[in-house]
Amino acid sequence: MRRFVRTFTACVLLAAAGGVALALDGGPETHDFEGGKITITEKDDGQKEVAFDGRLLGGNYFVSFDQIVDVGGQPVALISIGDGGNACAPGTLIVFNNGGEVTSDFVGDDCGAPSPAVSSDRIVFVPYLLPGETADVLSWSPEERIGLAGRLGYAPNPGSGWTSLDPASLAHMLDAFRNEDVFKAASALLGDKLSDFAQSLSVGGQPETSPSGVYWSTGCVPHACGVSDGFMAIDPASRALYLAKQSETGGLMAWPDAATWPADVRDTMTKALRKD
Repeated sequence: MRRFVRTFTACVLLAAAGGVALALDGGPETHDFEGGKITITEKDDGQKEVAFDGRLLGGNYFVSFDQIVDVGGQPVALISIGDGGNACAPGTLIVFNNGGEVTSDFVGDDCGAPSPAVSSDRIVFVPYLLPGETADVLSWSPEERIGLAGRLGYAPNPGSGWTSLDPASLAHMLDAFRNEDVFKAASALLGDKLSDFAQSLSVGGQPETSPSGVYWSTGCVPHACGVSDGFMAIDPASRALYLAKQSETGGLMAWPDAATWPADVRDTMTKALRKD
């Protein structure tokens, strides 16, 4: 559903179709739920508050009403709430009727909350993992509330290798870690620093290709661009990786040592991570 309506006619049609009222005068957004109304109101400081019939349920700078779903035979409203910002997923506010009182639970944290997957009897939150990460898979149901469903670990596609690595298919440099040979090479270089390095590429884009056939990309940690930036280059011909990351002290960490890199790759990295 679109959040912004430009005409009064469109607003009336939306309200009639889904019990939703989007005020044209900056007033609260409202949604019918369990005989009352969920409201989303923006405050003077820019934060938004979620309430049910005037009772506060939660809030933050980013709030988006997602949908009402059926879980275990009862309606449940799902609302995305988070700090906002680049590459930071919001958490999920779960609004439901608990024994006659509409209340809420919240699943998520800063820059790492998974999207809800809804089944007939529960909601499952499967996290998006960076290379080297493990995380809990959480579930929610009206009876059990929030619980642990299992533990998930990142793994590359089995059987993939250097010969099947296609730079044109990579929408983001992090996609390269799905290749088993690339993942193994990065793990050998970085050890337990793999997930920390992968995070330094989080805010990035599609790799570029150098004249020598090496493809590379830069990125940064969400909320820390220019402070903790990363660089990754892949030479498919020599089956080699070149990784670098700005340190907290302003220096540079490289795997392998940058002095051993091919000159063109080292120059590309130096220019890409240079602070002007």
